[in-house]
Amino acid sequence: MIKRRKTVNFRLGNIGIGSNYPVSIQSMTNTDTRDINTTLKQINKLAENGCEIIRVAVPDEKAALSLKDICSQSPVPVVADIHFDYRLAIKSLENGVNGLRINPGNIGNELKIKEVVKAALFYDVPIRIGVNSGSLEKDLLEKYQGVTVEALVESALRHVSLLEKYNFEKIKISLKASYVPLMIEAYRNIAQKVPYPLHLGVTEAGIEKHGIIKSAIGIGALLAEGIGDTIRVSLTGDPVKEIPVAFQILSTLGMRKQGVEIISCPTCGRCQIDIDKLVNEVDKSTLDLKQPLKLAIMGCVVNGPGEAREADIGIAGGKGQGLIFKKGKIIAKVDEDQLLPALLKEIEKIRRSDIDEND
Repeated sequence: MIKRRKTVNFRLGNIGIGSNYPVSIQSMTNTDTRDINTTLKQINKLAENGCEIIRVAVPDEKAALSLKDICSQSPVPVVADIHFDYRLAIKSLENGVNGLRINPGNIGNELKIKEVVKAALFYDVPIRIGVNSGSLEKDLLEKYQGVTVEALVESALRHVSLLEKYNFEKIKISLKASYVPLMIEAYRNIAQKVPYPLHLGVTEAGIEKHGIIKSAIGIGALLAEGIGDTIRVSLTGDPVKEIPVAFQILSTLGMRKQGVEIISCPTCGRCQIDIDKLVNEVDKSTLDLKQPLKLAIMGCVVNGPGEAREADIGIAGGKGQGLIFKKGKIIAKVDEDQLLPALLKEIEKIRRSDIDEND
């Protein structure tokens, strides 16, 4: 079992942040925030797929003013992403955001931070100190001769001290880098120095084939050590595709459960049914299933029966046929061409029973 690092706890809108609460999944819209309808459409799509906190870019005053309608209609808490102009943070708070993300590398001097903190205290809204390897303060880059663990951590601690100076403690921290070993070590370091929740992510992780691997290793390694309270899988393109990856990372570590987990053998010379086709058909047929369900689709008698018994529903394949298991018991023996229909029939029973319970 993973033992979470103890942190300060608070709420961001209706979502609990910190070690007393489940690790939450975030994403960020890539729409023009000034386009209220398009932004809300994307937020709703993200929420439908399980996103729990959404961040939006606030590049100017028009975007900040658009937050009034966006926040009032969003099904999930909204965080304003602020760079360069501290006044946009204050304007975002006035228009109903549930959280702020400020970048220490470009937000400005202490007087500006003081004004942001004063407004955040008034509206009782958390602040994320979002350090990024691509936008570190120049003096830290010079001091450490480039982007290092020490530079990332010092940037965060410098702004933690400022917020604490003005009695602000609803703080969340991120130390994002595109180089995974650097990101991991920076989070490990900061986790030992402050009690605040940490938001995990690998920044600029790239397209899916690269970003999924980077995020799974970086975020997953830290979560396995008990470090991390919110996560974002950053992938180039449609942010909706980030959500299932985030859930898969959490599910693999036993930290969250949603949707279908398919356990299937890699196949070998003992396999006597078409596992590849069967797994892909089942995967396509269960994409919309949100309730937690563990399926085992195994191709031979070595590990098949054992894995199938441990799953909610399972197949243990033999020569041109297979056994159907449900909750550890054999319920049917069918020919290979009937394995998919038989499995889907049992999945549908579970789906229907869940619907009936929620009616």
